[in-house]
Amino acid sequence: MTDRFAAAGPVPPPVCPARTGATGVVGSRGTVPMYGPDFAADPHAAYERMRTVHGPIAPVELSPGVYGSLVTSYQLGLEVLRDTERFAKDPRGWRAVHDGTVRQDSPVAPMMMYRPNALFADGEAHARLRGAITDSLDRVDPHALSEYVERSAETLIDAFASRGEADLLIEYASVLPLLVFNQLFGALAADGPKLVETMMKLFDSGEEAAQANEDLLRWISGLVASKRQQPSADVTSWLIAHPAQLADDELMQQILLLMAAGTDPEQNLIANSLRLLLSDDRFAGELSGGSMPVEDAIDEVLWNDPPMANYGTRFPRYDCDVAGVRLRKGEPVLVSYAAANHEAAIASDRRSGNRAHLAWSAGAHRCPAERPARVIATVAIERLLDRLPDMELAVPVEQLTWRTGPFHRALASLPVRFPAQLATHAEPFAASAPASARSDEKPGDTAWNPVPSSSIPPAETSSERQPESPQAAKRRLLSFLTAWWRGQ
Repeated sequence: MTDRFAAAGPVPPPVCPARTGATGVVGSRGTVPMYGPDFAADPHAAYERMRTVHGPIAPVELSPGVYGSLVTSYQLGLEVLRDTERFAKDPRGWRAVHDGTVRQDSPVAPMMMYRPNALFADGEAHARLRGAITDSLDRVDPHALSEYVERSAETLIDAFASRGEADLLIEYASVLPLLVFNQLFGALAADGPKLVETMMKLFDSGEEAAQANEDLLRWISGLVASKRQQPSADVTSWLIAHPAQLADDELMQQILLLMAAGTDPEQNLIANSLRLLLSDDRFAGELSGGSMPVEDAIDEVLWNDPPMANYGTRFPRYDCDVAGVRLRKGEPVLVSYAAANHEAAIASDRRSGNRAHLAWSAGAHRCPAERPARVIATVAIERLLDRLPDMELAVPVEQLTWRTGPFHRALASLPVRFPAQLATHAEPFAASAPASARSDEKPGDTAWNPVPSSSIPPAETSSERQPESPQAAKRRLLSFLTAWWRGQ
């Protein structure tokens, strides 16, 4: 992609430091890699260097050999996200795919290549697919959803409350969105561990992302087939019955889109907000005084550490000049929600209650699930802080590690400690409990309530636990979930 910038030179050779994973900018023409541990550890430092060297649009490397442009300016980000005349969401014109530079099995392909869903459609096709999604989500009773999140939260807290310590990412933030997803979409509870594992691989954009994509599609195909035979009061059944008359492939892709948006990003919103509440002095004082400024913490995270930090991918419909940079037709342009928000936040001293950030994107493709996402995160955090008000981080905040990947802002673990308490709500987990709501029930309002086993062995306690590597944290998450769903 030698002509990605009008003034850009040839693509750096493989030995160039621009491809080593470091966050430093290599000269005025070097690309900034966004896939290494250094970038994950301090992305805002990388964004600032991008602005200093390149201005509001920087040349970046999303994965080895996959190049694009990253918008780091708030106003320019809004302009790109809203401009449907110059920029398309449909990636089928991606130049590097057509010339073979980016292959179908690229680690970032599952997050960037075309799917017949609302996220990658334009115009009338987008309106049709998005209408099916918004109409189905609008049928979810927010009060029933809140009640279900609260009951699920109590169940999860009871599983670790007596230990006096927990990893909130592994034992809470990762599991709660999955329980809600299973309920809303009528999925089988027994599929839980595999779904968590597969979704994490997809978002990490590593070597296993392509296989994870195939596994998810295979699972969703089975879910759609099941709901065609036996519809119920769930989002899957509502999508099937929608007047848009979605084909099976379209149904699968809308569900995959909602699943992707409702699990990994939701877990990151919960975990990132908890990290802020437990480490920032602005919130700690209010928490100890009995006040729980959860909404303020969520807004702060959405401004500075949004779950999807860099996305909003667009493809220029033709060569065009934007902010003094020549953007070529068919070469991806991403918006850094995190960098754009941070720039705007620095310029304003009013972030509390201010929701003008770009964390939900903007324009025609603004996230349609903002309302349920906020409900899930708010209730999950409030219930946890209510049950364990004296909770604190088990390691210094600067020792927490982050998962690598160009798109998300995701903790690898979140260890905490607290005064142990007796569980008060847990019941034995029944693996045979029905996973879907009855036909006369609303999602979130059902007798089905999965409960983790009380026989999960307690972890060893210590005064301070060293943070785990992302790989070790993933293994422990899957071990925890598998034991839970099997009732072990």
